[in-house]
Amino acid sequence: MKALSLIVGLLYGSLSAFATDSPKTPDKDRFGYFLKGNRTSTRIPFELHSNLIVVKIRINNSDTLNFILDTGVSNTIVTDPLALKLQPLKLTRKMQLSGAGEGGSLSAIIAIDNELSMGAMQATHQNLVVLEDDILRLSEYVGIPIHGIFGYDLFNSFVVGIDFRNRELTLTQPKRYKYRSRFGDRYPIVIQNAKPYLDVTALLSGERTVPLRVVLDTGAGHALMLDGQSTVCALPRPDKLLRAQLGRGLNGVINGSLGRIEGLRLGRHQLQNVIASFPDSSSFGMRFVNTTDRQGNVGCELLRRFNVTFNYPEQYIVLKPVRRLVHEQFEHDMSGLELKARGERYRTYYIEKIMDDSPADVAGIQEGDELIFVNNELASGLSISDIHKSLQRGEGKEVTLVVRRNGQLMVINFALKRMI
Repeated sequence: MKALSLIVGLLYGSLSAFATDSPKTPDKDRFGYFLKGNRTSTRIPFELHSNLIVVKIRINNSDTLNFILDTGVSNTIVTDPLALKLQPLKLTRKMQLSGAGEGGSLSAIIAIDNELSMGAMQATHQNLVVLEDDILRLSEYVGIPIHGIFGYDLFNSFVVGIDFRNRELTLTQPKRYKYRSRFGDRYPIVIQNAKPYLDVTALLSGERTVPLRVVLDTGAGHALMLDGQSTVCALPRPDKLLRAQLGRGLNGVINGSLGRIEGLRLGRHQLQNVIASFPDSSSFGMRFVNTTDRQGNVGCELLRRFNVTFNYPEQYIVLKPVRRLVHEQFEHDMSGLELKARGERYRTYYIEKIMDDSPADVAGIQEGDELIFVNNELASGLSISDIHKSLQRGEGKEVTLVVRRNGQLMVINFALKRMI
């Protein structure tokens, strides 16, 4: 699990979409999401940054843009309006977006009748929600330029397979997809408010178990987030908790606590010693007034341990564990550092925040320090995900950082410490 988890989905409200035509319709006359040339399926590469799926898309005649693929978002959102500054958009009405986070709602404007393309996938006559300002600044957290978020319409139009190990999506026409047991185990899901819900079981301590209904959220970088404000069942928190900034949602910072639960059971698959996030009600719980049967969400830190196939039309998922990953230890940052990426390529890293009494704090690192070297590797040559991995690679591991402070270079050494 990385130091700062993004929860970019969980958006309320949706815009009407056009239905997909028959696969025999010529591409130029089609509406909605479809595969070019009447293909049955296609494969599309993706990148995984900070446990988020990032795909390359084009909007109208734009340059290639980076979008986060998010099962938890019901609309296509352009978070960086400058990405479409040269496009002649048909702008209509303004709207306010609400989601997770402690800030206020976001102002956006709707652009109608747009075309999206991603490899052999194309979508026509699409509405976009364009933020008036790039207030989310997702690029600084992900470490590469991020221009937007999308998800539901893609998942609702195709059977979507996600191969995290090979970084590849498979899109299949629903009527041409046939489940086979070799694909993995099949579990029912419920699509509600454009989001996929799965019933799981949490193992809290000893023999005690609690049934949970969670959103499967590819727009979240964490493993598991639990809503402590749920009125459906009691969700006692672990004895040991760590106060932390859990991530960033559509409406700002999400604060709360981290703790470990004994395990989580998904069908016949059981994952041990899972790190769970418990957001403050002001950040998260009070936003979900119409989801009383939902106790949390599962993000990509857990999902990446499986090959996952989403079949929205028939309302099930398929999970096939990746043998070398399914039993991998869940870890959190062991340094106490939170980073932010800046610069032209988002490869200049600054210390955004330091946890009190953490190894980095004790060693003397300060907020605002620029990170120059990590264990003798030039920081600008590493992704933010690479740096996060270096800072959670094991209890007692020695880390050497070179930072720039007030124009002076400083070498700082400390040992990693498992704080949760």
